[in-house]
Amino acid sequence: MSSAESRLKPNHNLQVSHAAGVVQPAGSKSKQGLNTRTASQAESLLAAEKRTLEMIADGASLKDILNDLCRSIDVVASPVISTVLLMDPDGERLWHTAGTLVPRDWLPVVSPLRISPHAGCCGAAALLKERVIVADVATDINWLDEYRDLAIKNGIGAAWSEPILTKDCEVLGTFALYSSEPRIPTNAEIELIEGARHIALIAIERQRSQAALALALEKIKTNEENLRLIVDSIPGQIAVMTAGGEVELVNRQVLEYFGKTTEELQNWATNNSFHPDDILPTIDAWKRALETGQAFDFENRGRRADGVYRWFHVRARPLRDADGRIVRWYILATDIDDRKRSEGELGKAFEEIKRLKDRLHDENLALREQIDQVSMFEEIVGSSPALKTVLSSIVKVAPTDSTVLITGETGTGKELIARAIHKASQRAGHPFITVNCAAIPSSLIASELFGHEKGAFTGAMQRRQGRFELAHSGTIFLDEIGELPAETQIALLRVLQERQFERVGGSRVIPVDVRIIAATNRDLPAAITSGTFRADLFYRLNVFPIDVPPLRQREEDIPMLVEYFVKRYAEKARKGISKIDKNTLTLCQSYDWPGNIRELQNIVERSVILCGGDTFWIDEGWLSSQDGLRPESSGSLTKTLRSYEKELIETALEESNGRVSGPKGAAAKLGIPRSTLDLKIKQLNIKKHAVR
Repeated sequence: MSSAESRLKPNHNLQVSHAAGVVQPAGSKSKQGLNTRTASQAESLLAAEKRTLEMIADGASLKDILNDLCRSIDVVASPVISTVLLMDPDGERLWHTAGTLVPRDWLPVVSPLRISPHAGCCGAAALLKERVIVADVATDINWLDEYRDLAIKNGIGAAWSEPILTKDCEVLGTFALYSSEPRIPTNAEIELIEGARHIALIAIERQRSQAALALALEKIKTNEENLRLIVDSIPGQIAVMTAGGEVELVNRQVLEYFGKTTEELQNWATNNSFHPDDILPTIDAWKRALETGQAFDFENRGRRADGVYRWFHVRARPLRDADGRIVRWYILATDIDDRKRSEGELGKAFEEIKRLKDRLHDENLALREQIDQVSMFEEIVGSSPALKTVLSSIVKVAPTDSTVLITGETGTGKELIARAIHKASQRAGHPFITVNCAAIPSSLIASELFGHEKGAFTGAMQRRQGRFELAHSGTIFLDEIGELPAETQIALLRVLQERQFERVGGSRVIPVDVRIIAATNRDLPAAITSGTFRADLFYRLNVFPIDVPPLRQREEDIPMLVEYFVKRYAEKARKGISKIDKNTLTLCQSYDWPGNIRELQNIVERSVILCGGDTFWIDEGWLSSQDGLRPESSGSLTKTLRSYEKELIETALEESNGRVSGPKGAAAKLGIPRSTLDLKIKQLNIKKHAVR
C-alpha cells in the first residue's frame, strides 16, 4: 500500500480536522454535529425514492433518474451540490453521469476520472470502497495540484464521497457532495449521502437487471429465429403437436406442400389433407400413441396443394418432462413416394431375378458338369522326384502374396498348381478367379479383366465388373498369359505396380487387393525378343517361377494316375472296374504322352466307356495312332533317349553284378526306385543276367 493510501485509511482514534482528508466507513457517523436527519430531509428522501421507482417503472433512462435524484438532494442540502459518477466497464475509470449543478469547468476532470488515491474523494472512495471525506481541498495532501487549483477556482472547498456498492462489494460508482466552504459534513448530511447512495444503487441495479433481461430476451428471440430457420431448412416435413395431439407448430415445408395455414391444419382429419383410405389408419395410430405414450412409425399419403397424393413415412416421438409426463409430440414426415412407386417395378424385377436365378442355377449345374469333364484332375497325384520339387515350391510360396509364374507344356496341370497355391494361402477363403487369356477375343480381354462402364462401347448396356474386381481379396489365375494383346499388357502392368485400375470407358481409379498367378506354355523370353511380350511385365510376373514337368519325366507317377482316372470315370459311368491290365500299365509307361496328363485323362475316359468287364485295358493302337501326331523329329530324339537310357541301366547293372535292389544295387546307383528300374528293364528288353 502506498503512503497516500495509508493516509486515506480511517483512523477512528484521531480527531477530524478541517485541514485534512478523513476516510470514514460507510454508514459511520461524523463526530461533529449530533443533529439527526430533519423531518424534511427524510420526507425528501422518501419522495425521491418513490419518484425513482416510478421513473424506473415508466422506463426512464438511468441518467434521467440519477439527475432527478441529484436535484432532490440539491434542494434539501443547499448550498451543497451533489453528483453521481458511474464506473466504466473496464473497472478503472469513473464517468460523470448526474448532477446538473456541478461547475462546467469541473466536468472534464471527473469525466473520466482515473481511480487513484490522488484523484480526489471519488477516485479514492472507488479504490478503497469506503467513504472518503476531504474537509479542505486547499490543504488535503491527497489532491494533486492540478485538481486542487481547478476545484478551488470552481468553488469546491470540501468534498465528501460515498461508494455505491453491491452486496458483493462490486463498485458501481460514487455519490458525492461538494461544499463551497472547507468543513466536514454534519450527521444529517452523512445520512443524506447514505440515503442518496441507497436510492442510486436501486436505480443502477434495476437498470442493469433490465439490460440483462433485454439481452436475454434478444438472445431467446435470436435463438428462436435461428431454430426456425434450421427447422425450415430441413428437407422433411416437421410438425410439433401438443400432448393431446393438436397441431401447435409446422415448418415451411408443411405449409407449402399442403397449401394450408397452421390453423387450417388443425382439422387434418377432416379437411382432405390425406388420402381417404389412409385417414382411419392414421387416426387409429394416433389414438394408440396418445393412450400408450409410445413412439410410433407409419406410412400414409398426403394430399399436395395441387391435388396429387404422395407417400410419406411418418415418425412420431414424444417429449417428456422431468416427471415423465408427455408435454409435446415431434413429427417428422419423409417423402417416400419414389420408393413406393418403384416397389411395384421392383416386384416384377424380383420375379425376373428369381427366374434368372433358377436359370443360372441350372446353367451352373451344367457348368460344373462341364468343368468336371474338362478339368485335368481334382487333386495332385504322384510321388516322382520331379513332382515333389513342384510341391516343395508350392509349400514355400503359398503363404506369401508373391506373384507366381507357372510354366510348362500344354496339359501338365498348371491350373491345378495355381489352385493348390491358393488353397494353401491366407486367401483361401476368398475367390479364385480363372481367366484363359487365349480364349477371349483381343477386343474384349480388357473389358473381361477390368470391367466396363455403361456405354463404353457398342453393346455395353450396363456397367459390368471385371475379373479383377470379382477376385478382390482373393487370387486371379491368368492362364495363357503369353497371348495377351500389347495394350492389355500395359494395363496389367499397372495393376501389378500400383494395385489399381480403371474400368473400360471409366475414369474412376479402383484399388484392388488380389494375388496374381500367371501360366504359359510359351517361351516368354523368345516372345520378348520378337517384341510380342513386354520385358517389364515378364519381370513383374516372374517373381517366383514354377516349372511343371511333362508327364514323360514322371514315369513313376503314371500307374497312380491311371488308377486315379480309372476309378473316377468308372464311378461316373457306374461300371464295376476293379482291376487294371498289367500290359496296359507297361504300355502307358513306355509312351511319351505328348499331350501330357490331359491326353492320359482323355484316353482313360475313352477306355472306361468301351470297357465291358471288370478289368481296365487300353487299345495299343490308340497310342500308336497318337505317335503319328508327333513332330517328325521326336522319333529320332526318342530313339536316342531310349538308347542312352538303356546304356546307363546296363552299366549300372554291370557295376552291381546284375543286382537291382539293395544299397549296392543298380537302383541305388541310378537313384531311382527298384520298381521303376524293373519296369525300365522290361521296357528296354535288358537281360540283367547277361550283364553280370
